[in-house]
Amino acid sequence: MPLLSHEHRAWIDEAVRRVEADANRSADTHLHVVPLPGPGGIDLYLKDESVHPTGSLKHRLARSLFLYSLCNGWLNAGSTVVEASSGSTAVSEAYFARLVGLPFVAVMPRSTSPEKIKLIEWYGGRCHFVEEAGEVYDEARRVAAECDGHYMDQFTYAERATDWRGNNNIAESIFQQLSRERHPVPAWVVVSAGTGGTSATIGRYLHYKRHPTRLLVADPENSAFLDGWRLDTSEHTTGLPSRIEGIGRPRVEPSFVGGVIDDMLRVPDAASIATMRWVSDRLGRAVGGSTGTNVWASLQVIERMRAAGEAGSVVTLLCDAGERYASTYYDDAWLAEHGIDLAPYAAALAEYDATGVLPTV
Repeated sequence: MPLLSHEHRAWIDEAVRRVEADANRSADTHLHVVPLPGPGGIDLYLKDESVHPTGSLKHRLARSLFLYSLCNGWLNAGSTVVEASSGSTAVSEAYFARLVGLPFVAVMPRSTSPEKIKLIEWYGGRCHFVEEAGEVYDEARRVAAECDGHYMDQFTYAERATDWRGNNNIAESIFQQLSRERHPVPAWVVVSAGTGGTSATIGRYLHYKRHPTRLLVADPENSAFLDGWRLDTSEHTTGLPSRIEGIGRPRVEPSFVGGVIDDMLRVPDAASIATMRWVSDRLGRAVGGSTGTNVWASLQVIERMRAAGEAGSVVTLLCDAGERYASTYYDDAWLAEHGIDLAPYAAALAEYDATGVLPTV
């Protein structure tokens, strides 16, 4: 391999400086207490990743992927950055591409919400559509080769681009923010998986710090992660797209690290969306569908803890804001078109509010 030119090295140094300066300007994300009905003793917290500059948890991933690619020498002043995404990662990568002065192309399913498409384009990115979610990988490679660009490949590199031992990653941040709470070491952390990078980072951190905290990963309908984990295979596929944008995949992605996970739970799409609306009402602000997935799974964990007479805290993630889904999850006509009936889960959550007990649906 030829030596890096002085110009290339100088460009990398400046690009890294810009990305690091952006992080230095950004405050940490908030940790909200979610009021719960029923007996006390268990606290639920939402780590609010929607307050990042690009409005989602994927801002952390995009920053890490850009630093990883820059420090590996994979990007230069003439690179076109290409990514396969269901939307939010592409929004955040478009932001960082603009920050370092590179063009960006997002390869996405045509079903991606119009709100996310507008954000990608607002940051200067270009959207390239495929019909099926499983087509994004090969098409992103093809687009990158065609324009002599660099395929970021979040689904492969998410688990290794972030320093899981600390360095202000999401896990370290959660524990620092809980340090003065009545249950500073959570009983459970609940997340969902898109790439698997967040669950890998949090799970490794828990093991590294020897915390007794357990990690549960919530998986939406049609996703391959849960069955792949149960079968202990990375070869499992469903061939079906997730209807909860940003989480769930038709295959077990390379960044999914099953060995750090203590439990997994399947969450029906109707439960995710009904709980999304329930959380929005409690917070007084709209949240996205994957937040509903996380909170529904967290409520199941809390019911288990109460049944066992346990006290403690449960932490999960507010992944992004609901404005990105105004034309989908918040649109009753869209739900009817896609055969998603919220009524059983909305009724269960209403009963939970009234009695403090979440019934089985």
